[in-house]
Amino acid sequence: MRLDKFDLNLLIALNVLLEEQSVTRSAERMNLTQSAMSAALGRLRAALNDELLTPHGRKMLITPHARALAPQVAEAIQTLRTLVSGATAFDPATSDRRFEIAASDYITTVLIAPILPQLKREAPNIQINLSLPTNLSHGELSDGKLDFLLTPEQFLSSDHPKVLLFDESHVVVGWVENPVFDHPLTEDAYFSCGHVAVRITGAPTFIEKHMTDLQEHRRIEIYAPSFSQVPWLLPGTSHLALMHRRLAEVFVPLLPLKFVDPPFPVPAMREMIQYHGARTSDAGLQWLLSKFLLAAGQGTDPK
Repeated sequence: MRLDKFDLNLLIALNVLLEEQSVTRSAERMNLTQSAMSAALGRLRAALNDELLTPHGRKMLITPHARALAPQVAEAIQTLRTLVSGATAFDPATSDRRFEIAASDYITTVLIAPILPQLKREAPNIQINLSLPTNLSHGELSDGKLDFLLTPEQFLSSDHPKVLLFDESHVVVGWVENPVFDHPLTEDAYFSCGHVAVRITGAPTFIEKHMTDLQEHRRIEIYAPSFSQVPWLLPGTSHLALMHRRLAEVFVPLLPLKFVDPPFPVPAMREMIQYHGARTSDAGLQWLLSKFLLAAGQGTDPK
C-alpha cells in the first residue's frame, strides 16, 4: 500500500477503535454516525489486510496484529500532533486549546487553582481538563492523552522530561483544642493518637509509603480518598494527620486547626511536572509550563 493513497485521518479512527474495541463507542467519541465508523473500519481492514476487530458475542475482540499495531499507532499520532502544534504559533490571547492535566487535589489546591485568575486574563479561551493520577497516567502521557503529569518524583516515568516544581515538607495537623498540643509533640504522644490518612485508588501516597518504613505504626481510624478532605475530619476530635505544609497553610485560616513539625524526620517530597519528550518545541505547552514554574517559585514569566 502506498502512503500517498492512505487517508491519514484513518489513523485517528484506528487509534480510537483499538482503544474502545467498539464501533458504537468509537463513533460517539469521534462524533460520527455508527455507519461512518463502520465504513472507516472497513477501509482500515482493507488497507491493513487484517480484521483488526472481530465479533465475539456482544463484544469485539482485538486481533493479535492489531494489538501489535496499537502502540505504534498511538506513537505516530503523538508525533503528528507534535509536528502540527510545534509548527503553529501559540497566542494565549486567542488560543482555544484544551490542556489535559493529571494532578492530585493537593497540587490543584496549592498550585493550579491560585494561577487560574491569571490564566483567565492572559488566555481567556483555553480549557483545562483536570483528572487524578492513576496507574494509567504514564501510558496516557506517552500516548498524548495527557499534556502534563504533576506528581511526586518517585511516581514519574523515566521515559520523559521532568522538572522540579518545589520541595514540600509535611506537618502534623489537628484540632486546635486537641490536648496533645498542650505540650511539645513527642513521638509517644503522636503515636498514642488516632490518625486520619489518605488512600487514593488503593495506592500508597508519598507520606504513607514513608510511614510504612517506620518501626512504630499509627492507629489509623479514618481513611480519606483525597488530601483536601482530611482537614474537615479533624475539628472536634483527637485525630492527627500528616499533611503537606502548603495544604495545611491553606486550611488553618479556614478551620480551627493547628499544625506543628513532626517529632521524627520526614524526607522532603519533590513535587514534579512531567511532559512528553517530543513536546519540547510545543509553544503552548511550554507557555503553560512556564506559568506553573513561575507560580512554584521557579523560572520567569515569558510575557
